Amino acid sequence: MIRFDETDDLIDICLDNVFKAVFTKNTPESQGALSRLISALIGRDISVTAISANEPPIDNLRDRQIRFDIACRAENGELVNVEMSLNPNPFEPVRLEFHAGKLFTGQDIRGIDKTYNDLKYAYQIAILAKKRFFTDETAFHTFEYYDPAHRVSLNGRSRITTVELSKLDQVVEKPIGEMNAQEQWAIFFRYLLDKGKRGKINELIAYEEGIAMASEVLLSISKDEVERARLVSEYKYAVDTQSKVVHAKREGRKEGRKEGRKEEKLEIARNFKALGAPIEQISQATGLTEQQISEL
Repeated sequence: MIRFDETDDLIDICLDNVFKAVFTKNTPESQGALSRLISALIGRDISVTAISANEPPIDNLRDRQIRFDIACRAENGELVNVEMSLNPNPFEPVRLEFHAGKLFTGQDIRGIDKTYNDLKYAYQIAILAKKRFFTDETAFHTFEYYDPAHRVSLNGRSRITTVELSKLDQVVEKPIGEMNAQEQWAIFFRYLLDKGKRGKINELIAYEEGIAMASEVLLSISKDEVERARLVSEYKYAVDTQSKVVHAKREGRKEGRKEGRKEEKLEIARNFKALGAPIEQISQATGLTEQQISEL
């Protein structure tokens, strides 16, 4: 049985590229862990049979700047998109709604022998690592179309499930046997690198087969110097790229403010000039040169 020691230097599974690497390897352990994870989060057993090629292969991570989600299909045809979001954006709920809609409506029911009843369930799952999105203390939410005024569900087939890892301070104190499957996986993700909780993590590994399988894959990645360097390099690349984009936007806003202030001065000068004020006085009031004012 796999077991983590305090000296084990594990790579963070909450890095979205590491999360994908753990759950999309072509091994029984990785595939089994993914099936167990999704089953826990949607509340019933499914078996993942295919992972869609929705992104470049994980061996080519440097060439992309998109989110590391896992789109897969269960043996009964149901569709699931699951992702780890280390630093989710404020618009995360709307983004999830958008992608849940695309996942559901992307099904093909064309043909004379097809009806809407042939549409399969579609699940958009997001594990939110750091930020809180909902004001309650509940770490797990499942959303569906619902009439809140009359408390009636549409009983549709698309679902959005969120897991907020920031809300587990009370859950982690529970005995493992009293946790439900969702809580067990959430505790695993949240406290894996907390060496003070290493005993609790080892209890989870011994208790839940899926977590044991995920741990085995993660440990192999953490000890594989080439794999580890690749994943760390990809994360650094993603952070560097994001930082450059943010910096460019901030610089653009600075330039925009400068241009805005200049235009404001020009407008003031035009107004003074229209009133017949002397150019010298306009220059003193606005800081514009007399030539600039004369050209207005």
